[in-house]
Amino acid sequence: MESFETYQTPLSSRYASKAMAYLFSPAHRFHTWRELWLSLAIAEKQLGLPISDEAIEQMKANLDLTPEQFDTAAKEEKKRRHDVMAHVHTFGQVAPAAAGIIHLGATSCYVTDNADLIFIRTALTYLMRSLAVLISRLSAFAAQYRALPTLGFTHFQPAQLTTVGKRATLWIQELLWDLRNIKRSRDDIGFRGVKGTTGTQASFLALFDGDHDKVEELDTLVTKLSGFEYAYPVTSQTYSRKIDIDVLSPLASLGATAHKIATDLRLLANLKEVEEPFESTQIGSSAMAYKRNPMRSERVCSLARHLMTLHQNALMTSSVQWFERTLDDSANRRITLPEAFLTADIVLSTLQNVSEGLVVYPKVIERRISQELPFMATENIIMAMVKQGGDRQEAHEKIRVLSHEAAYQVKQLGLENDLIERVRNDAYFDPIKGQLEELLDPQSFVGRAPEQVDKFLREWVSPALDDGELKEAIEKGGKIELHV
Repeated sequence: MESFETYQTPLSSRYASKAMAYLFSPAHRFHTWRELWLSLAIAEKQLGLPISDEAIEQMKANLDLTPEQFDTAAKEEKKRRHDVMAHVHTFGQVAPAAAGIIHLGATSCYVTDNADLIFIRTALTYLMRSLAVLISRLSAFAAQYRALPTLGFTHFQPAQLTTVGKRATLWIQELLWDLRNIKRSRDDIGFRGVKGTTGTQASFLALFDGDHDKVEELDTLVTKLSGFEYAYPVTSQTYSRKIDIDVLSPLASLGATAHKIATDLRLLANLKEVEEPFESTQIGSSAMAYKRNPMRSERVCSLARHLMTLHQNALMTSSVQWFERTLDDSANRRITLPEAFLTADIVLSTLQNVSEGLVVYPKVIERRISQELPFMATENIIMAMVKQGGDRQEAHEKIRVLSHEAAYQVKQLGLENDLIERVRNDAYFDPIKGQLEELLDPQSFVGRAPEQVDKFLREWVSPALDDGELKEAIEKGGKIELHV
């Protein structure tokens, strides 16, 4: 009952995956802090500091916090007003042989910043895997409907035909760019390492009696023990908050992509051409029982807007950091970083759910094409008349008059487009009446759309997903079921 009496973010309580929610949980955060303290102690011992084997073993045996330890840490933090020192003392109580050497030479950012970099790198990996699955799902959709003609829209006004599959490739291409950007950001993540209070490593230089080589080796050892290839060569007390900008920028860009895809789907749902999945027991409206609202796509748009704005927090926070550090970044980052990754995770899982259940209505699409295609075919009709020896200007005038008459039927009287019937009834067009069906074949209006889909999937999507890590994610990726 207590959980219902305290505010909980819907990001974790309603929407996010278990993996992403756990990554930023207190249990995982403080477990990671303890791993970092263990790595520091192992490296310091290896380089000659008097740290006992018993201390190391006790630390290894107590990396996970019990509920009692969480209570102890909360009481310590209330007393000390310092979260890191509260956990230093809590860890020391269960690893007494190590109590005197935990956090030796380090500053708070040794655990807070290095842990954040670990979380960020892992979270980016999660997003890459989710993106790969989403791209594979939409690619299958694009391939299935590669040649199905559909009305194109510019300015949301009827335009030249495209295909359902070709339209999907526009979404996929942007997702490929997002995959590239997120991978680039992940692969660029370094480690803060062992840098000390203002980044000068002075405390560690004192610990090793002025031995610069040992201090550098300590930094390298801890970096490797923590799973990183390199540490940032220079830092202040923190790693540069510009890193957060570089990380949240591709997430914001992903938000823009997701919003565009979901908006297209919402508009298509209004046209009744393509709809997102809708369960048999799902309720679209509490009042209007017949409604099938595109609630999943609307959720994506809602969360994507939030995701796009979080990048601004990183920009502003980075810009106001004073000299070697200021604490006005802390509370902001505690909110911004987890929210950004949880939101991106939800956006991708929701889009995957939508992509796995998209419903296409070919007959509705065909009817809409039939309403607009006669106008689009007028140029073909004129050219056909010229080929039969007709005068281009005369044919143009005839078509112009008939087109305006048909437009009146559609716009003023609400009737069907009868332009082709008017052409059939006009003796002037007798030379080409046998060609009208061919001239009105929608397939002749889609250009190279089917071939473009094939080439795009073959030459761009397949190579992008031909990565061991991504292929495994696609192979193991099951269907996404939404809880709400």
